[in-house]
Amino acid sequence: QAQLVESGGDLVQPGGSLRLSCVGSVNVFESKTMAWYRQPPGKQRAWVATITYTGLTNYIPAVEGRFTISRDNALNTVYLQMNSLKSEDTAVYYCNRFYSTVPWGQGTPVTVSS
Repeated sequence: QAQLVESGGDLVQPGGSLRLSCVGSVNVFESKTMAWYRQPPGKQRAWVATITYTGLTNYIPAVEGRFTISRDNALNTVYLQMNSLKSEDTAVYYCNRFYSTVPWGQGTPVTVSS
């Protein structure tokens, strides 16, 4: 059964950093492009970063240069290092496949506020 568990979210001041983690079952990760998504309050969920199985990455312009996505295929884990955080990064963050998503996890909330 596909399962995703996100962690690492917190309350952080503008300019701060956080590292999110997402662990999943092997059938979710194997040979798949993974992505981090976020859902700001009152808005729809959308992707912010993707990583192929071989490590090629892509970002939306709003986070390019501040966020870094990585993965450890042996651990079925994907990470999101977030630096220089801004108030507009406040959202619940989720991971999932970029194509053919599986049931969503609970997400991890990130609040950027002074």
